[in-house]
Amino acid sequence: MRAFILAAGLGTRLRPFTLEHPKALVPVGGEPILAHVIKRLKSEGVTEIVVNVHHFADQIEEYLAANSNFGLTISISDERRQLLDTGGAILQALRRTGWNDNEGVLIHNVDILSDAPLRKLVEAHADSGAAATLLVSRRESSRRLAFDADSHLRGWVDMTSGLTRPEGFMVDATHQLRAFSGIHVISPAQILAEMERQQREGVFSVIDFYLHAAQHIDVRGWDNPELKLIDIGKPATLSQADSFINKLK
Repeated sequence: MRAFILAAGLGTRLRPFTLEHPKALVPVGGEPILAHVIKRLKSEGVTEIVVNVHHFADQIEEYLAANSNFGLTISISDERRQLLDTGGAILQALRRTGWNDNEGVLIHNVDILSDAPLRKLVEAHADSGAAATLLVSRRESSRRLAFDADSHLRGWVDMTSGLTRPEGFMVDATHQLRAFSGIHVISPAQILAEMERQQREGVFSVIDFYLHAAQHIDVRGWDNPELKLIDIGKPATLSQADSFINKLK
């Protein structure tokens, strides 16, 4: 199995730590969050990983080298010159690796810790033939994705303001509203073809891409109602991360 860890973010909400270190090296339970994510991916059968870097990139490279890449094949997608956002990062990584087939690639935000059954997610994606499969749940979130009765992505809604995307999308009673986990699986050949069709280049959000792509290719949600997940990209949840990790053991 192959995976891509999105680790290039600035981590501005985690200052002062991120004034001198990358977000990926924020310690949780005595280890950087990057280590927790890598070890989880490895336990689920991932053997090849790409990590994107930007903010204090050298520290991430040095950390991986010091830990012998955790016994895996790990390479770097370098964004030192320009932070590409999630969509641009995926596009660059796919081009860099030459991953252009339909074998699933698991995409995982570095600041997400969970008990998600990642191998089952990848298998479900393969069975469906979808271009992308997004792990979602019913947890509380101010922003949610809207899926139809067959779990196909149809839109996005801000629950506070009522703002929706794409333009003209209307939420109704037939839609299932779910929170995105920051974990998804893509079929590179289909995703690359759609990115080319949309003429995507440079900096762009993967969610914006999916919302437009869903009109042409199969982008679907994989609902895990019992998902335990914590987003440690903000101080309020970072303070809970140690106890969360202990509960997952």
